[in-house]
Parts: sequence; structure tokens; C-alpha cells
Amino acid sequence: MTPRVYVPRDAGALSLGADDVVTAIERQARRERLPLHIVRNGSRGLYWLEPLVEVDAGRGRIAYGPVRAVDVPGLFRAGFLQGAPHALHLGAIEGHPWLASQQRLTFGRVGREDPLSLESYVRQGGYAGLHRALELGPEATVRELTASGLRGRGGAAFPAGVKWHTAREQAAAVKYVVCNADEGDSGTFADRMLMEGDPFALIEGMTIAGVTVGASRGYVYLRAEYPHARRSLGAAIEVLRRAGRLGSDLLGSGRDFDIDVRVGAGAYVCGEETSMLESLEGRRGEVQVRPPLPAVKGLFGAPTVVNNVVTLATVPVVLARGAEFYRGYGRAGSHGTLPIQLGGNVRRPGLIERAFDLTVRELLEDYGGGSATARPIRAVQIGGPLGAFLPASQFDTPLDYETLAAMGAVLGHGGVVAFDDTVDMVERVRETLRFCAHESCGKCAPCRIGSVRGEELVERIRRGFDRERDLALLAELCDTLEHGSLCGLGGMTPFPVRSALRHFPGDFRGTR
Repeated sequence: MTPRVYVPRDAGALSLGADDVVTAIERQARRERLPLHIVRNGSRGLYWLEPLVEVDAGRGRIAYGPVRAVDVPGLFRAGFLQGAPHALHLGAIEGHPWLASQQRLTFGRVGREDPLSLESYVRQGGYAGLHRALELGPEATVRELTASGLRGRGGAAFPAGVKWHTAREQAAAVKYVVCNADEGDSGTFADRMLMEGDPFALIEGMTIAGVTVGASRGYVYLRAEYPHARRSLGAAIEVLRRAGRLGSDLLGSGRDFDIDVRVGAGAYVCGEETSMLESLEGRRGEVQVRPPLPAVKGLFGAPTVVNNVVTLATVPVVLARGAEFYRGYGRAGSHGTLPIQLGGNVRRPGLIERAFDLTVRELLEDYGGGSATARPIRAVQIGGPLGAFLPASQFDTPLDYETLAAMGAVLGHGGVVAFDDTVDMVERVRETLRFCAHESCGKCAPCRIGSVRGEELVERIRRGFDRERDLALLAELCDTLEHGSLCGLGGMTPFPVRSALRHFPGDFRGTR
């Protein structure tokens, strides 16, 4: 058997030299006249080991990492094409403890094969979800999705089945499906990993949505900072059009559905669905008052299903394996699995997909391996730049929607960023307010003006001018932002501010 060598073309791996590793492997193989076949797969999400090189010589895939171009000659001398021992040898990748303990449903295919091989996608269960949706029919498909308990993974956690039902019930000749791929939260990369590592899953999910609600056109609204994802999606769409899985008469069903990719202009506020739809129509991305909801009157005034990448890529799993199977994961009102993106000051950053029963401590210790600096982890921020800070005393909190909401926190898109005990929480709060001021669309005064005044207040607090008065003003300002803002950008800015004031008061009073 000709050895197959897998090297990711994921943006994270590329940034660490994956292309140089491929060049070095090809050069060394030619020099030694050794046959091999290189497969550019997606990343498995073990980012501290990227570039992660896997070899299959007929006895399963053996991993090595992190591999640099300078390591390649030594790997060949050691016999890595046969899976031989080496200092970078990690053993059978499927048995790696970091992966083996996960419950990968949405990310089940990511990292396994060439993400643009339709044959591989179908062989691994791809399009079983669409076939079942076509067999069930639209009404039963909506019921199945609703029964699964799948909620939007973009941050709002709105039940996906309810949104689809609303759009389906609208009597309109034209409807749309829009994928919000404007992944802008700090510390998040799940959407990018899926679009680069398993684009067919997203497209299948959008196609299921289209045939279910009666839409014939879909759009992926992609953030401008994701050029690799744009190329991957574009190539995948062309593959599926040629195969008759996009366009007219899908799989002989008589249904039509096609997809185009539109690139945003770098505005964080376009992660909010009404702002995104404004941008998609060619206007400035500004929040719109609701109702009407996009499912009733959305893109170009037509009923529109808006879901994010992870939500849509999970739909094929739900349909293929059944609502009860998917609902069997998780706890309380948080059903299924969540792709958690762990970053910041940890030894082992990456993507972890687990059911909603994992605690923050298990995430940081069992997966993250503690801090990269070997110092105690003092705080984590969950849910992006507008998420609350949790102190070490709350690290036994399970990661689910209800538990975090009861604590005044949000799970958001599943990003978790860790900070060790050298973190300055005053600076973290100032950066939050500065971020809000910079990214505000400016439509409502609380967000546009309040974020600027908040940053000024934090600077006064840092300098020690009448701290107690300014702390009281900052608390009042948080109330105004929460209750007076049009959207979550201003409305959620108080989350990190209040949590930092509550859990780390010494930082703000100069007594730490």
C-alpha cells in the first residue's frame, strides 16, 4: 500500500508552516524515491500540535506533531512512513486522549479526509440527512428538528425548529436561507474550521433548510478575514453543482436550491442578523427594530431562515441519526453537543466538542492542561468579547445555557479565553468598552455614547479620581446600556463589566 500522508490546509495549520512541511515531505520523498500520496485535510483542532502530520500505511493513522519543515529529513530517517517511533511520534490519532474523550457529532468528519472530496463525504455518511428530509417531507422535518432540541449555536440559542416553522408557514413565492458566517467573537474559530474542514456539511444543512421551508436560494455571509474559508466554500459549491446536488431538480426531487457566498466588510455588528441582512442587501450594516422577524420579513422583504455555520452543519446529523439520538446528549434545556473553542493562556488550545455537561474546570485542566505560563488561572471569559468573566471559585460551573444565564453570563458561540493571575481586570474592562465603542453601528445612543463614556470612567477609576463615585456611575451606565440598546452589542457590554466588578473588586479599588 502506498502510504497516505495527511497534512492540514486549515488556516491555523497554514499559519504555522503546513505548506512548508508539505513541500519538504514531497522533496524528501523524491530524493529517496519513496512513493506516497499526500492528502490535505482539515485540522482536527489540536492546535498546540499543528502542523499535525498523520500517516496511514495500512495499519491506521499515526500522528506526528508539531512538525516543522526542518523535522522532515529526520522523520524519513526514522521511518515515519511506516509509523515508526520518533520524538514527534504521538501514536494512533483516534486514540489520543484529547480526541478520544470528545463526542464529535458536528465535527465528526473534520480532519479525516480531503474536505473537497464528495466521494469521501458521502462515504462518511454525508447526504443521509438530506435524503431523510426529502423522505419525511417539510412538516415532519420541522417536527424532527424541533424535537431534537437544537438551538442556534451562534450565540442567541433560539430554537432552530421554531425559526424554520415560522418561515415555512409564511405564504410567499420567494424565501431565502442565509448562513451567518460572520464569526467575529474573540477566541472563536469553530465556524472557520467547519467551512475549511467540512464545507459540504454546511451546504447540506442549508439545502435541507431550503427544501423544508420552501426556499430556492441561499447565501453564506462570510467575514472578510476568512479567505481560506471563502476558497473552500467556493470550490465545494462548484463540486456540488457539477454533481447535481445544488441547482435545479436536486437529486431528482423536483426541488431547486442554490447557494452563493457574499463577503462582509469587517463589521462586528453584522454578526447580529438584521445588521447582516442590511449588509447583504448592499446597505450599511445597522441594527433594525424587530418585529417583523427575519423569518417573516427578512432578506429583500422575503421570509428568511437565518442560522449560523455550526447550527446548519449540525442539521444533517439530526436528520440522519434522529431527534432522539441528538437529544440524548446534554442536560436540562441544553441538548446535543457544543463545539467549545479554548484559547488564551492555556497549554493545549483547540476545539473540543462535548455534550452540555462539561465543567469549566474540566475544560481548563483535562483539555487545556492548565496555563501556558504554569501560573494559576485567575479568570476565564466565556462567550466572546461581551461575555462575562468567571473567577476560579466558579470553575466547577457546567457549560450550558441555563446555568450560565442564571449567573448573569452567556455561553455565546462557545469561545472560552483563559487568563492567569497576572491579568489586569481593569484593563480587560476598558478593552471591552473600547471594543463596543469601535464596533457600534451608531444607530442607538446608549451604545454609541455610553461605551465611550464607559471607557472614560474606567480610565478615571484607574487613576484613582473619586473611585467610589465613578464606580457607581459605571454601574448606572451598565443599566442604561442593557435596557436602552437596540441589540446585543450594547445590551451585552455590561456582562463583562459587571462580572469583573463583582468578582475582582480589588483591581478597581487599588487593593489587589
